[in-house]
Amino acid sequence: MTYHYSVRMRFFLISILILLIPHFSFPVCSAQEVQSYDKFFLEAICEREKGNHDAAFDLLKHCVELNPNASEAYFYLAQYYSALKKQDVALAHLEKAYTLNPENSTYTETLAQAYTSMQQYDKAIGVFEELVRREHDRDDVLGMLFELYQRDGQLDKAVDALERLEALDGKNERMAMAKSEIYTRQGNKKAAVSEMKSLADQYPNDLNFRVMYGDALMQNGQKKQALSVYQSVLKEEPGNVQAQLSMVGYYAEQGDTKKADEMNERLLLNENVESGTRLEIMRREVVNNLQNGGDSLHIMTLFRKVLAMPEADTDMALMCAAYMKLKEMPKDSINAMYERVLQMAPDNAYSRLQLVADAWEHEDLDKVIELCKAARQYNPDDMAFYYYQGFAYYRKDDVDHALDAFQNGVSVITPESNPDLASDFYEVMGELLYKKGMQREAFAAYDSCLVWKEDKISCLNNYAYYLSVLGEQLDRAEQMSYKTIKAEPKNATYLDTYAWILFKQGRFAEAKIYMDQTLQNDEAPSAVVLEHAGDIYANCGEMQQALDFWKQALEKSSDDSEVTGERKELLIKKIKQKKYIKE
Repeated sequence: MTYHYSVRMRFFLISILILLIPHFSFPVCSAQEVQSYDKFFLEAICEREKGNHDAAFDLLKHCVELNPNASEAYFYLAQYYSALKKQDVALAHLEKAYTLNPENSTYTETLAQAYTSMQQYDKAIGVFEELVRREHDRDDVLGMLFELYQRDGQLDKAVDALERLEALDGKNERMAMAKSEIYTRQGNKKAAVSEMKSLADQYPNDLNFRVMYGDALMQNGQKKQALSVYQSVLKEEPGNVQAQLSMVGYYAEQGDTKKADEMNERLLLNENVESGTRLEIMRREVVNNLQNGGDSLHIMTLFRKVLAMPEADTDMALMCAAYMKLKEMPKDSINAMYERVLQMAPDNAYSRLQLVADAWEHEDLDKVIELCKAARQYNPDDMAFYYYQGFAYYRKDDVDHALDAFQNGVSVITPESNPDLASDFYEVMGELLYKKGMQREAFAAYDSCLVWKEDKISCLNNYAYYLSVLGEQLDRAEQMSYKTIKAEPKNATYLDTYAWILFKQGRFAEAKIYMDQTLQNDEAPSAVVLEHAGDIYANCGEMQQALDFWKQALEKSSDDSEVTGERKELLIKKIKQKKYIKE
């Protein structure tokens, strides 16, 4: 295999390599060996940059054969072995690269990360410590060491890593809390509390640090001292949210439910509490109430007070509605809450869908249509609203408006749409178009349905049947219909369709077999099915049985909307003339 590059391109690539890999370790080799290695390594990097990874991989393997001490070749090979899921081989190559060139920071960090991912924490720690010894200001590496010492259970060394971090970046909230937590885990309560006190003393004007000092006291069993700290904060700043939250925990710990509830209510109605915090407090109240078997009066009272606040948001109203559903409160009350959400946020699709679903359940089709019309203004890309609106019109026998709704819904279908919903849209469109006598357009819609879901049985059945009625593409119709009876072998509707297609193909004996199965699985066959049975039996030479079926079909024809006046007249002719009459 040979590779050709211009002199200018070679010079450019060599320049790039010098910038990217400043620490190559070139062994003592003859000039010819060095030139040969350089050539193959350069070609490997070129192929890698072009995305030809197979060629790059082969070239790199040849490089280490030429020069077993070339750290950079081992480093790149490690990446390929890792991509091939050969982690042990990849690690061995990383270790080789690091051994050959331990001063290279990239090799060092990559090896340490590999050890970490393989949970070889002691080895990862050793490599990271070596890196910190060389590069004293690497706070990111010290952060990794802190995590690794914790994972490895070396808590004293984890604290030492934090202290080295503090020496670089200064004391801060995150590090103080981490040290306090470790001291608590070690059972060193005094040190845990002292760490947070030191932070509070360092920033005396930040009352939240003082609250955190109180939390450390509380966590380490010094509850009276913690209460004193919380009270001192609230004396200076009565609306301090963090102190009030901690007070709730204190009262709960003391079993003083009344005071805890009072403090929770103060927090919920505190205008300084952020929306997310207020939601979390309310969620906690709801969970506690449910776990302790409390009645809903307390919770609903809290919801009413919070929702009466000027800054009440939709998430709180939705939580209230969810709680009401859980407690099986009256539907009207729950719907009123969803209506309130829509007043605050008219584009809240979830609330509107809940109202639509309820209206649909109560067969309030006009309300379904009204809600969906509004949704098309605020949620124009949500297919569900077009779906409900279309079906509501369909149930009202308003085919034109139903078709309009489904056609508008189809316009918002994207490649990322739900396949089940998209196929439903096209299937119903096909039905509506066929009802309007637009057979070609209907079949195009059915084709689109099957593109989204090729095994949609109901669509396959209807498509096949309508083709058979027109006497078109009967072979395709038979294939589609056969899929339906394989999927549901006892479905009388699908069996009738298949029998009728076989009849239209002139396969009368086979058609009779499937018609018999249709009748066995249909407790109350329709006039259309009975006429099909008569036609099939007549063409199989069993005229008396055919007459019986035609007479039964005629008796049921008055109650069957599919049987037109012309169809009825044809039935009468068949009975009078005692023969099958082709349409």
